[in-house]
Amino acid sequence: MMKWKMVVDSLCGRRRRLPCFLWFLLLFAAGGIVLLISQQDLMEMVQHQGPGVKLRSNLRQSTEDRERNKADNFVDHQAGEGILSSPIPPMQFPHFEKSRQTDTPESREQDIGSLHLSKRHRKLLKTSHTKNNVSSSSASSTSSSFTPDRLKKFSDIQAERRKLMKEMCGKYASSTYKTITPHYVRNLFVEDKYKLLYCQVPKAGCSNWKRTLMVLAGQAPNTHSINHETVHYGQHLKTLNSFDRQEIMHRLETYTKVIFVREPLERLVSAFRDKFENPNSYYHSLFGKPIISKYRVNPSKAALNTGNGVIFKEFVQYLLDVRRPVGMDIHWEQVNQLCHPCLIHYDFIGKFENMEEESNFLLRWIGAPSNLTLPTFKDRNPADRRTSTQVTQKYFSLVSMLQKQRVYDFYYMDYLMFNYSKPFKDLY
Repeated sequence: MMKWKMVVDSLCGRRRRLPCFLWFLLLFAAGGIVLLISQQDLMEMVQHQGPGVKLRSNLRQSTEDRERNKADNFVDHQAGEGILSSPIPPMQFPHFEKSRQTDTPESREQDIGSLHLSKRHRKLLKTSHTKNNVSSSSASSTSSSFTPDRLKKFSDIQAERRKLMKEMCGKYASSTYKTITPHYVRNLFVEDKYKLLYCQVPKAGCSNWKRTLMVLAGQAPNTHSINHETVHYGQHLKTLNSFDRQEIMHRLETYTKVIFVREPLERLVSAFRDKFENPNSYYHSLFGKPIISKYRVNPSKAALNTGNGVIFKEFVQYLLDVRRPVGMDIHWEQVNQLCHPCLIHYDFIGKFENMEEESNFLLRWIGAPSNLTLPTFKDRNPADRRTSTQVTQKYFSLVSMLQKQRVYDFYYMDYLMFNYSKPFKDLY
């Protein structure tokens, strides 16, 4: 009996162990199912990962597009702040000019605007205002009184022009120059009595400004009595590079530094018309002969001997040639290379397009006599039509689209620094 009982208990024990084995199999199977499901989910995640990356890329691209659109409409979004910051490539920057461009044909600049008026300048302007009220009608009509609103307008414009200049220099020429040498100040004319430094920019009113400097210095009674030859070849005005380094630095630190600029392509066309379409033995000989020789097909012997008759297309070919047959000239050199505004911090940045009004404000600002105003006459080839936007477009219609783009690229930094909009819509 005992033995039989042991056998029965053994069998019952096996029966008790059998469900544990089954549970083990069930758990193993469940684990396999879970593993299979997780692998399927993983495969689905891997399959969806590609589209996920694309979505993130599209989001990034969308963000960049929004930033680019913000930059293209810079003034609409940042008009009151004067901030110039954009991820877009340099060639896109001139777009921000358009939204605040004035409607007048004389000016293609944003009406950006605060010239820091020192106590001395405020006093001079106030004195000038009083004098103008009691001066002769002809003088006061030309040099009108500067009301507080007009003073604010001018000061706002000047402050933002200087701010833009600083932004551009910081972005593109932060470490171009380290030391001021006579080379960099060779185009600055000095007027010591009124503590003025004027950087000449040919074809941007420099002849009349030189006349004005001569009157300020007491070398002539009025601007109309000074002819062209006396202005440019009389050597009545000193340039800053004629002083020693200590005197140069003293004047740069204490004098009012002035520059007047002009829309780059208009300035270029004006220079071409003046130097090549009118009699000018110097420019025809020095520049005309090599230009005709290199860029004209089958030139005549007379053209080769005289250099007369250079056409605008040939002149543009010369300008864009990295191996020019003859060097650059001050009349079509970039303004940033003539006056070095990233090295010399100008106090007053004037525009040729508003020359009379801005010049006379400057004269009152420095305390010039109330009857002295900038002359407006054209002393060379007075019968010629003044170079305007329409005249410039006519000349550039004679060259290819690629040449237009390359000329714009050549003057690109001037467009940026001095806040001029693109001259043609199809430029990039």
